[in-house]
Amino acid sequence: MKNKMDTLAFSLMCLVVINQAIADEVKILAAEFNSNGNNHWSVNVTLKHADTGWAHYADNWRIIDDKGNVLGDRVLYHPHVDEQPFTRGLSDVKIPEAVTILYIEAHDKVHGWASGQMKVDLKKAIDGRLKIEGE
Repeated sequence: MKNKMDTLAFSLMCLVVINQAIADEVKILAAEFNSNGNNHWSVNVTLKHADTGWAHYADNWRIIDDKGNVLGDRVLYHPHVDEQPFTRGLSDVKIPEAVTILYIEAHDKVHGWASGQMKVDLKKAIDGRLKIEGE
Protein backbone atom coordinates (compact mmCIF):
# COMPACT_ATOMS: atom_id res chain seq x y z
CA MET A 1 0.00 0.00 0.00
CA LYS A 2 2.80 2.44 0.87
CA ASN A 3 4.51 1.88 -2.52
CA LYS A 4 1.25 2.68 -4.34
CA MET A 5 0.81 5.90 -2.35
CA ASP A 6 4.43 6.91 -3.00
CA THR A 7 4.00 6.23 -6.72
CA LEU A 8 0.75 8.20 -6.84
CA ALA A 9 2.28 11.13 -4.95
CA PHE A 10 5.32 11.14 -7.24
CA SER A 11 3.11 11.00 -10.36
CA LEU A 12 0.98 13.91 -9.17
CA MET A 13 4.07 15.94 -8.34
CA CYS A 14 5.47 15.31 -11.85
CA LEU A 15 2.19 16.44 -13.44
CA VAL A 16 2.19 19.64 -11.40
CA VAL A 17 5.81 20.40 -12.34
CA ILE A 18 5.22 19.70 -16.04
CA ASN A 19 2.03 21.77 -16.09
CA GLN A 20 3.75 24.64 -14.26
CA ALA A 21 6.68 24.61 -16.70
CA ILE A 22 4.42 24.78 -19.75
CA ALA A 23 2.04 27.34 -18.23
CA ASP A 24 4.85 29.75 -17.41
CA GLU A 25 6.35 30.01 -20.88
CA VAL A 26 6.18 33.36 -22.62
CA LYS A 27 3.22 33.76 -24.97
CA ILE A 28 3.52 35.84 -28.14
CA LEU A 29 0.18 37.60 -28.50
CA ALA A 30 0.76 39.89 -31.48
CA ALA A 31 3.30 41.40 -33.82
CA GLU A 32 3.30 44.37 -36.14
CA PHE A 33 5.76 44.92 -39.00
CA ASN A 34 6.12 48.33 -40.66
CA SER A 35 8.36 48.79 -43.68
CA ASN A 36 10.91 51.59 -43.53
CA GLY A 37 11.95 50.91 -47.14
CA ASN A 38 14.98 49.12 -48.56
CA ASN A 39 14.16 45.87 -46.72
CA HIS A 40 14.31 47.56 -43.31
CA TRP A 41 11.42 47.06 -40.89
CA SER A 42 10.26 48.33 -37.52
CA VAL A 43 8.74 45.55 -35.45
CA ASN A 44 6.53 45.64 -32.34
CA VAL A 45 5.84 42.44 -30.42
CA THR A 46 3.31 41.95 -27.63
CA LEU A 47 4.18 39.33 -25.01
CA LYS A 48 2.40 37.90 -22.00
CA HIS A 49 4.24 36.19 -19.16
CA ALA A 50 3.72 35.60 -15.47
CA ASP A 51 6.74 37.70 -14.47
CA THR A 52 7.44 37.31 -10.76
CA GLY A 53 10.49 39.55 -10.44
CA TRP A 54 14.16 39.61 -11.34
CA ALA A 55 14.62 35.82 -11.07
CA HIS A 56 11.78 34.96 -13.49
CA TYR A 57 10.68 37.29 -16.26
CA ALA A 58 10.40 37.48 -20.05
CA ASP A 59 13.84 38.76 -21.04
CA ASN A 60 14.08 38.51 -24.83
CA TRP A 61 12.32 38.11 -28.14
CA ARG A 62 13.88 37.66 -31.55
CA ILE A 63 13.10 37.34 -35.22
CA ILE A 64 14.59 34.39 -37.10
CA ASP A 65 14.39 33.14 -40.67
CA ASP A 66 13.41 29.59 -41.61
CA LYS A 67 17.04 28.47 -41.27
CA GLY A 68 17.31 29.79 -37.69
CA ASN A 69 19.40 32.86 -38.54
CA VAL A 70 18.70 35.70 -36.10
CA LEU A 71 17.63 38.83 -38.00
CA GLY A 72 16.65 40.91 -34.97
CA ASP A 73 17.00 40.53 -31.22
CA ARG A 74 15.23 42.56 -28.51
CA VAL A 75 16.66 42.16 -25.01
CA LEU A 76 14.28 43.05 -22.17
CA TYR A 77 16.30 44.32 -19.24
CA HIS A 78 13.72 44.25 -16.45
CA PRO A 79 10.58 42.41 -15.34
CA HIS A 80 7.09 43.62 -16.25
CA VAL A 81 5.26 42.27 -13.20
CA ASP A 82 2.52 44.93 -13.22
CA GLU A 83 2.43 45.50 -16.98
CA GLN A 84 0.90 42.48 -18.69
CA PRO A 85 0.66 41.99 -21.55
CA PHE A 86 3.32 44.40 -22.79
CA THR A 87 4.63 45.55 -26.17
CA ARG A 88 8.21 46.38 -27.07
CA GLY A 89 9.69 47.39 -30.40
CA LEU A 90 12.79 46.95 -32.46
CA SER A 91 13.60 49.39 -35.25
CA ASP A 92 15.70 49.04 -38.38
CA VAL A 93 15.53 45.24 -38.72
CA LYS A 94 17.14 44.30 -42.06
CA ILE A 95 15.29 41.43 -43.67
CA PRO A 96 16.78 40.17 -46.94
CA GLU A 97 14.42 40.61 -49.90
CA ALA A 98 14.35 36.87 -50.62
CA VAL A 99 13.18 36.10 -47.05
CA THR A 100 9.40 36.22 -46.70
CA ILE A 101 8.74 33.67 -43.95
CA LEU A 102 9.95 34.61 -40.48
CA TYR A 103 9.38 33.40 -36.94
CA ILE A 104 9.22 35.30 -33.68
CA GLU A 105 10.49 33.51 -30.60
CA ALA A 106 10.27 34.57 -26.95
CA HIS A 107 12.48 33.74 -23.96
CA ASP A 108 12.24 33.88 -20.19
CA LYS A 109 14.90 33.48 -17.51
CA VAL A 110 13.59 30.15 -16.16
CA HIS A 111 12.23 28.24 -19.15
CA GLY A 112 14.49 29.52 -21.93
CA TRP A 113 13.03 29.80 -25.44
CA ALA A 114 9.30 29.07 -25.44
CA SER A 115 8.03 26.10 -27.40
CA GLY A 116 5.59 28.25 -29.39
CA GLN A 117 6.73 30.50 -32.22
CA MET A 118 4.73 33.03 -34.21
CA LYS A 119 4.98 32.55 -37.97
CA VAL A 120 5.15 35.72 -40.06
CA ASP A 121 4.52 35.82 -43.82
CA LEU A 122 5.75 39.17 -45.13
CA LYS A 123 4.03 38.47 -48.48
CA LYS A 124 0.79 39.34 -46.64
CA ALA A 125 1.95 42.87 -45.87
CA ILE A 126 -0.29 45.56 -47.36
CA ASP A 127 1.26 48.94 -48.09
CA GLY A 128 4.30 47.96 -46.02
CA ARG A 129 2.28 47.00 -42.93
CA LEU A 130 1.46 43.66 -41.41
CA LYS A 131 -0.33 42.86 -38.15
CA ILE A 132 -0.46 39.33 -36.78
CA GLU A 133 -2.58 38.19 -33.86
CA GLY A 134 -1.52 35.10 -31.89
CA GLU A 135 -3.08 33.32 -28.97
